[in-house]
Amino acid sequence: MGFSCPLRNILSTGLVVLANVFAQAQSCALCYTQAAGAGHRLIQGLRTGILVLIVPPMFMSVGITYLAYKKRNRTNALRESEKSNNDW
Repeated sequence: MGFSCPLRNILSTGLVVLANVFAQAQSCALCYTQAAGAGHRLIQGLRTGILVLIVPPMFMSVGITYLAYKKRNRTNALRESEKSNNDW
């Protein structure tokens, strides 16, 4: 009982649009007022802080994904080798 391709595309597009609307509603009023009344140095500090909080987790996620992709067939190769004790 799968969805047809056009219906699946419409549903996934609707979910992306809906998620974007919810993401826009998550702005913090305190952060907004502080940034609006701040000087140049504080705005640069906020931008730097955002980069510091975003970049390392992004690189860690990319690294884990790369390692998982690189090692994806290792367990299957060990299971199917003649030297393996995994006969179940």
